[in-house]
Amino acid sequence: MKTRSFKTVLITGISGSGGSYLADYIVKKHPNVNVHGIARWHSSSDTRNMAESRHAVTLHECDLNDMGSIILVLRKVNPDAIFHIASHANVRTSFITPLAVLNNNIMGTANLFEALRILNKNPILQLCSTSEVYGQVDPNNVPINEACPLNPANPYAVSKTTQDMLGAMYFVSYGMNIIRTRMFAYINPRRADLFATSFALQVARVEAGLQKVLLHGNLNSIRTIIDVRDAMESYWVASTKCKFGEAYNIGGATVISVGKFLDILKKKAACRIPTKADKNLFRPSDVTLQIPDTTKFMKQTGWNPKYKLEESISFLLEQCRKTVALELSAKKSSI
Repeated sequence: MKTRSFKTVLITGISGSGGSYLADYIVKKHPNVNVHGIARWHSSSDTRNMAESRHAVTLHECDLNDMGSIILVLRKVNPDAIFHIASHANVRTSFITPLAVLNNNIMGTANLFEALRILNKNPILQLCSTSEVYGQVDPNNVPINEACPLNPANPYAVSKTTQDMLGAMYFVSYGMNIIRTRMFAYINPRRADLFATSFALQVARVEAGLQKVLLHGNLNSIRTIIDVRDAMESYWVASTKCKFGEAYNIGGATVISVGKFLDILKKKAACRIPTKADKNLFRPSDVTLQIPDTTKFMKQTGWNPKYKLEESISFLLEQCRKTVALELSAKKSSI
């Protein structure tokens, strides 16, 4: 298949952790592409995540639950490709505010699709889904391929499964150029609610004397982990090479338990890191075995991750130490 090229792209949720890293990647690796992004009013003014690429991005205030604002942005930008990343994505919090998560993620996606249909626009649209749609998988279906039954185990996963199905339906019913990617666990220093980032931030805080004990939840979950820089590159590759209407698993190759990941982090720490289980960090129901079969995506695109796990963990800890250094500096300034 011929590789597609784009002049103008639009990223939903660009000021978030994943969206900002995607913007960084496109601005750096594809400087001739015009990058636009949308963010809601309460996040469009906070562009800390976009420090590296803000100078090259045109930012638009837009709420995906407001059809009018979506239509205005789509008319103005007229993108060749859309990366739909915006979502409430905290699994543990989704148990506390399930209706807010369901409404935001499902209706925001439906509104985006409907706005495109109303305007008769059909750009390449990459729907960034998640491995959470598979839920607790029968060990007989591991490694997980795209034919594995969807069995969401939390409100966030239900919302992403619905997004996934909406993408399939709009392709079949309206011929929209939608590609669905199901990303497995990835290291993302800008998203503190992920277990890996939470651990690294706590390690950095213990090193800095701001915290005495690292708190954790379930350490027995099995994951493969991919670097956020690889993950964002894979989204770009998917948009340029993958088939419309299809779903593709994307993930890392190294299988590791959450507990083993924590052990590696502790070995990289500058001091001893005491740990303690915190019952508040355990989910009401947890997904414990997420090992992807990424054959379909790699065969379609020829793409492979570049960063090894040790490199990714070092990158994560380095970034989290910078975050904690700022926290420590602010604390000293307030004294």
